[in-house]
Amino acid sequence: MAGGRRGPLFAALLAAWVVAVAEAEADQEQAAQPPERSLVRPMTASNWTLVMEGEWMLKFYAPWCPSCQQTDSEWETFAKNGEILQISVGKVDVIQEPGLSGRFFVTTLPAFFHAKDGIFRRYRGPGVYEDLQNYILEKKWQSVEPLTGWKSPASLTMSGMAGLFSISGKIWHLHNYFTVTLGVPAWCSYFFFVIATLIFGLFMGLVLVVISECLYLPFPRNLSEHSEQNLRSEKVHVTEQLQDVEEEKDDSNEEENKDTLVDDEDEKEDLGYEEEAEEEEEDGPAAGADEEKTDARDPEPPREAREDEAPGEVGDDGLEQPGPAGSEAVGDSLRQRRSQQADKGPSA
Repeated sequence: MAGGRRGPLFAALLAAWVVAVAEAEADQEQAAQPPERSLVRPMTASNWTLVMEGEWMLKFYAPWCPSCQQTDSEWETFAKNGEILQISVGKVDVIQEPGLSGRFFVTTLPAFFHAKDGIFRRYRGPGVYEDLQNYILEKKWQSVEPLTGWKSPASLTMSGMAGLFSISGKIWHLHNYFTVTLGVPAWCSYFFFVIATLIFGLFMGLVLVVISECLYLPFPRNLSEHSEQNLRSEKVHVTEQLQDVEEEKDDSNEEENKDTLVDDEDEKEDLGYEEEAEEEEEDGPAAGADEEKTDARDPEPPREAREDEAPGEVGDDGLEQPGPAGSEAVGDSLRQRRSQQADKGPSA
């Protein structure tokens, strides 16, 4: 009975041992076989310029991104058929290569880009093999607007953006080293970066001051003194010129005032002469009428007496009365004075 029971148990143990040995050998064979080589080429900051030649498809991903992990198998299949499609396939880890993510200005993950002879376009379709294959075979990329100008990854602007992203990536790695590896509190890490930023700013300011001092060439002392003297002499000369101009203005104003006063006096005299002439003209007819009346009353003097009195009529007081000829003479004298004053005016 005991021997009959031990036989099946021994057979079961023997079968289990054989299965274990077979599995171990299979594992060893799988381990001995080399892993399947991926045809997706990792792109870094040192070899990304390869995409400037030929046709490429690039994928930007992060190891922690679930959407990126879902498209890994499709991307590998697309890379295996790259030789048939005559296209190269690459991938960029944004954690390890923050500079490339800044150069292409990647803001969402996963991100796909198509490159043809240095001209880049953004592929916004799903990362499925069939869609990627049709995108290349049907040349759908021709209907997509290319990234030109400052948006091009090869432009100087995007090169500066790549530098900023690479610096931020290094700071982020350093922060993780402080907080995760060394166990430093987060606020201590932030405080360290603030102090480092201030020190770096002061250092850069000192460097700029030194550079400016080296490039600045001061003038010799003699030249500086000579230039100061020239400036002073120029200032004195300018002030003297201003004073001369002011004096000339004052003199001209005084002469104008004198001329106006003289003109006013002459006008007043002319007005006086005109009034006197008018009065004399008014008195002339009245005197003639009186004389006629007196002649009518008195008898006519002898002819000889009239001939003696012909040159000028004498009144009772023995004064000659001005006739029409006298008024004309007064008018001529007034006209001559006005013409003389008019001649003096322009010459003054």
